Amino acid sequence: MMCGKEEKLLGVQKAPGSCPYCGGGVAATDVEAKWVLCFLPLCLNNKRRFSCTACNRRLVSYPAIVHD
Repeated sequence: MMCGKEEKLLGVQKAPGSCPYCGGGVAATDVEAKWVLCFLPLCLNNKRRFSCTACNRRLVSYPAIVHD
């Protein structure tokens, strides 16, 4: 790959909670993403993605809203 984004799967584990759409279990996937420009790595970050094990939907977690 000359330019673009490379993703590497680091691991999958069971996460607490259930899917809001079907009630299935939730899996947490750790992914390492690296942006590459002409074989030179520019940026490296790790992300945790959540998905349902039953309906395979990707679930998005939002930060908590704190009211004063």
